[in-house]
Amino acid sequence: MPKKGEQGADTAGLLAYLFGPGDHDEHTDPHLITAWDPDLPCPARNPDRMTLSALALLLDAPVDALRGPKPAEHVWHASVRNAPTDRILTDTEWATVAAEMVHAAGIAPHGDEHGCRWVAVRHAPDHIHIVATLARQDGRHPRIRGDIPNMHTAARGFETAWGLEPMSPLDQTARRAPATGEKEKAARRGLVEPARASLQRTVREAAALATDDTDFLTRLRDAGLRVREHHDHNGTVDGYAVARPGDRADHGSRPVWFSGRTLAYDLSLPRIRERYGPALTPENITRAHTRIREAAALLARAGRTEGAGDVAALGDLLAVAAATAPAAVRDKVRAAATRFEQASRAPGARTLDGTARTRFKAATRALEHAPRTARGGGAPAVLNLLLALIEAVEAATAWHRAQNHRAQTTAAAQAAVLLREAADLTTTGARTTTPRTTTTRTVRVTPAPARGSAPLPPVTAVPPRPSQGPHPGSGPGRSR
Repeated sequence: MPKKGEQGADTAGLLAYLFGPGDHDEHTDPHLITAWDPDLPCPARNPDRMTLSALALLLDAPVDALRGPKPAEHVWHASVRNAPTDRILTDTEWATVAAEMVHAAGIAPHGDEHGCRWVAVRHAPDHIHIVATLARQDGRHPRIRGDIPNMHTAARGFETAWGLEPMSPLDQTARRAPATGEKEKAARRGLVEPARASLQRTVREAAALATDDTDFLTRLRDAGLRVREHHDHNGTVDGYAVARPGDRADHGSRPVWFSGRTLAYDLSLPRIRERYGPALTPENITRAHTRIREAAALLARAGRTEGAGDVAALGDLLAVAAATAPAAVRDKVRAAATRFEQASRAPGARTLDGTARTRFKAATRALEHAPRTARGGGAPAVLNLLLALIEAVEAATAWHRAQNHRAQTTAAAQAAVLLREAADLTTTGARTTTPRTTTTRTVRVTPAPARGSAPLPPVTAVPPRPSQGPHPGSGPGRSR
């Protein structure tokens, strides 16, 4: 099972950990099993020929030689682990696995003498660590997009050939994270987050509320995005791409476009169309928390063949709730919506059936018509909404657990924790701001004067490039 660690900037520090005793003396016989140069001496077994500091300098040499911008976090790190029931692989077998993994990841393709430099370290019977530096030896940057899915595919080949325990299938429900270059670009321009992250959120909110293609594309434009439609030979829209105003590439000559599919697995136009619902009349809209609780009860009774549409609609609801939440709890609700995103995609589900879906969609539309949730009922109205969302997310957690969707169960459970924290903030705020003598008020919702998310500001300011030197504490993540 390949697992990618966080990238970092301290090659020597990571090597010292991997070749060291570990945090609890759990590392046994740490040694080099293979590298970009198969004749490279092992620092643990041949310290007179190779030291850890010398090995770090060799790995970093292509990065130091780059003439252009250097990656802020140039250390790539992954571990590959066997199941507890598998036989113990030999060093030779692990070396074969390591070479195949760096090939699949795009670090060092087979036969490419100019690939990135890398080493594979073994300090336990059941796993190895692979460390690489993100600069090819010909002075170019590697293309490692999709490295983990490609490594999972390679791992399945070894499982079949060597009779190892199959790992859980890659369900393609994880969030598509911004690439390193996108994060570095945002940092250079002084942006809070990369364009991909803000586009994901804006497109998801539009998709949650749209009733058809025209409505969806209009909402994107209302939110301030540049939108490019793709049409088939009959002139029918069959795809789209979005760009953030001011986000340009090639020396400002063209916008940076993201298709829906590249933003997230469920934001392609065909997948968004599966979520469209009929427009709701005012008679259909009741208080959001009532609809959510009804939907949660239905989701709690959903069987194995139902529920995919319910959790997808709940994900849409959380996205809109995050956009419309009061400032005091907005960050918590937004974090919950982001964490629940993976739980909104059921592995392998291509149809969005579910008995609770209609009520979740009705609650979503109710929030659209009352985007300032606290306007009518203050903290009690917000608390009612948050408690209802907690019930729904807990029902989704139970449904995923029953289907043995491990990643989705974890994501939903973490979203529930964040929503409880938001509810706690609301309760605390109500106690500190509510007078001793109060009168009961009816919770009213007031329609919003305009539709859509707040327009995104253009990307204009470009502050000076930060120093590319190492920063204290910026080392790569570690996994045992």
